[in-house]
Amino acid sequence: MDWSRRAPELAPCLLGVLRIGAAVLFLQHGTAKLFGVPHVAMFDGLTLFSLLGAAGIIEVVGGLLLLFGLFTRPAAVVLAVEMAVAYGVAHAGKALLPIHNQGELALLYMLVFIYFAAAGPGRFALDRAGARPEI
Repeated sequence: MDWSRRAPELAPCLLGVLRIGAAVLFLQHGTAKLFGVPHVAMFDGLTLFSLLGAAGIIEVVGGLLLLFGLFTRPAAVVLAVEMAVAYGVAHAGKALLPIHNQGELALLYMLVFIYFAAAGPGRFALDRAGARPEI
């Protein structure tokens, strides 16, 4: 099979798969903060009206919007900004390089969310419901 010929038709599907996969992984951060599932000891006793509580709300709401592909572009912008702030607040001051300050994941999520903001949701998205077919 010549994958290079199929790339244009596969790209929207793969973008949708990336969006769904990233959303499922990202949601774990929010649910760990707000609901304790999965359990992360660092978030024990977290209060909703704190910086981490606000981050948890943004992560759950934004993660669900991404998962379903609803308001994908604006949600991705908000999540990218949240990840930039998370990197600045929690990681950047520890060391110069992200590998030394444990900030790689925040930066990677930020870049993925910037991509979704620019590229849109791909396939399998509620944003696409009622949209004209791609040419």
